[in-house]
Amino acid sequence: MEFNDVLQRRYSCRAFAATPVEQEKADRILEAGRIAPTAVNKQPVHIWAVSNPDTLEAIKGVTRSNYGAPLILVVGCRPSDAWIRRYDGKNGADVDAAIVATYLMLAAENEGLATLWVGSFDPALLSDIIPDTEGYELIAMINVGYPAADSTPSQMHEARKAFDEFVTKIGRN
Repeated sequence: MEFNDVLQRRYSCRAFAATPVEQEKADRILEAGRIAPTAVNKQPVHIWAVSNPDTLEAIKGVTRSNYGAPLILVVGCRPSDAWIRRYDGKNGADVDAAIVATYLMLAAENEGLATLWVGSFDPALLSDIIPDTEGYELIAMINVGYPAADSTPSQMHEARKAFDEFVTKIGRN
């Protein structure tokens, strides 16, 4: 699949089929996250791949964004391990985690799977469910799975600013 096709096809899926994600596909998606770039290659990010039905059920209590995904990738970062911009002290951990999460979503799309980035969740409750997350700032939950037969992009999916409103060219770019 052409990369631009992957970008165009991906949408925020809010209805997943009960079909499990094959381990080979999950492993390729997780590998994409592992090789994602991070500032100064510090890699302050960790991914928790959740497919256990009991844990998936428990996770329903931390967010209203539950759509039946058979795999949830929890992305967290450890700010103490991250690169810090010397000019203003900006810690790059959350940016690194966002890059990793984006790689996960695009790799899933490339595997024929759908995703939803969930940012609205209670991180303290999620940490209670997945104690290994202690010491990490939890950035996102990425729902992964096959889209349900009736899944469609939201009406807002195609809404984009005009190119000239979004991009300012300085020079010959």
